[in-house]
Amino acid sequence: MSGDLAVGIAGVGAIGSVVARALDKGLTGFRLEALTTRDAQRRPAVLAELKRPVEVVDARELAQRCEVIVECAPSAAFTTIVRPAAEAGRVIVTVSAAALIENMALVEVARAHGGRIILATGALLGFDAVRAAAKGVIHSVCMVTRKPPRALLGAPYLELHGIDLTNLRAPLRVFAGSAREGARGFPANVNVAAALALAGIGPERTQLEIWADPGLSRNTHTIKVDADSVRFEMTIENVPTPDKPGTGRVTALSVIAALESLTSTLRVGT
Repeated sequence: MSGDLAVGIAGVGAIGSVVARALDKGLTGFRLEALTTRDAQRRPAVLAELKRPVEVVDARELAQRCEVIVECAPSAAFTTIVRPAAEAGRVIVTVSAAALIENMALVEVARAHGGRIILATGALLGFDAVRAAAKGVIHSVCMVTRKPPRALLGAPYLELHGIDLTNLRAPLRVFAGSAREGARGFPANVNVAAALALAGIGPERTQLEIWADPGLSRNTHTIKVDADSVRFEMTIENVPTPDKPGTGRVTALSVIAALESLTSTLRVGT
């Protein structure tokens, strides 16, 4: 329909392909307009499933053609996708909080051009409470992430420090530090910690532990918040996606929910 918002998806892997299918089936108020991928010569497999033909374009054309950009590409491509979209004044829905805290200047670019950047945060609960508490005084925020070893493979921090998770038989704490340090060392694994930091007291003061736990089958996050208005602790266990075990299935659903909130008459949650 002509009144629908044109959506472009940058990255059609474990997250983007789910969002593409949802849009193709019919998400009220939206239409899937175009896609962009890391390899422009290689057509994404999801295209064969879509009822409506969708073009594959580069990041700049995506920003020009689409009113809403869903960014779920590898972190290395973050600025390539988000900068032209921000300069075009688009609404950007992203899951890449770890990349965002390293490129916060893009928030100012979006503001200067009338755009918006929305972090989809379904992989961690409690953001409404954290954002509310941040309007007062938050004393501390700590997050403990536990994942099956295979979900952490390839993280730059592990390779830099020579941490081998092969044949791990007991839980091993592989990182302890700030959310900013964790985002740099585990860019594909701690987007939830980076988002928590942005919602609360910032990436330097938000403390993070990462554990490789061979006894787990789900990605588990526990947060503890101590503020002048509230104190709480919460745990979430995310079912990993088959193709990308470091990413929970709920992440893609969070993007879909974020899109729906752009046009819904009733919005629940801050």
